[in-house]
Amino acid sequence: QVHLVESGGGSVQAGDSLRLSCVLSGRAFSRTVMGWFRQYAGKEREFVAASSWRPDDIYYQDSVKNRFAISRDDDKNTVYLQMNGLKPEDTATYYCAAVPLGTAQGMSVSRGYGVNYWGEGTRVTVSS
Repeated sequence: QVHLVESGGGSVQAGDSLRLSCVLSGRAFSRTVMGWFRQYAGKEREFVAASSWRPDDIYYQDSVKNRFAISRDDDKNTVYLQMNGLKPEDTATYYCAAVPLGTAQGMSVSRGYGVNYWGEGTRVTVSS
């Protein structure tokens, strides 16, 4: 059975940094696109960032480019989201997502449909 377990959320001040982690278990990590979505209260989930095992197959939502960085450690089956320069509008619940054999570009335009596996979510709150 596949599981995604996120960690690293919390409450911070504007301008601070957080690093989210997500560990995948139950399937091969090396051929799985890993990504992050976020959800505001009462809104649909929106894409944040994704990375596949292919070189340069990394995508970001425009609003987080140059502030957030996604990375993956295949030895630890873990994907990270380093979030710098956090803003109050980054306040949301962040979800880890996994798509076997997909592409990061595909995840970036999927609006979450077609994501095979989701984590439970981790809350990020940024105060001004």
